[in-house]
Amino acid sequence: MIYMPAPSLKFWVAVLYAAIVAGIVSTIVQLLLWWAFWDALPGILYRDARFTAAIIMGQEALPPPETFDWQVMFIATGIHFILSIVYVIMLSQMIDRLKLKSSLIMGGLYGLALFTINMYGFVILFP
Repeated sequence: MIYMPAPSLKFWVAVLYAAIVAGIVSTIVQLLLWWAFWDALPGILYRDARFTAAIIMGQEALPPPETFDWQVMFIATGIHFILSIVYVIMLSQMIDRLKLKSSLIMGGLYGLALFTINMYGFVILFP
């Protein structure tokens, strides 16, 4: 059996920073893609925030119109960052002992898998 020391405070701070950066970058990329291809902002942002918030709030978060709602945005942002933290912890465990090139490839594949799971898998779990 291999002894693995408990993660240090430095590790958890790095995880938190990485998750926050990942959450912000993914949001910016999503907004840029929406703007570039659909020109449906801000409606599509409000719609997706309602979908995310419905994981906790239930169907009361879903009714139209798709307008700005502080409670929905707060809950959706919280879910977004909690998932980012969980995803960063999972990725850190997968690439812990890999070299830089391998970890970059693994991170890219992991990102594609997360995109697929988030866009198609969560719809199955939370119709």
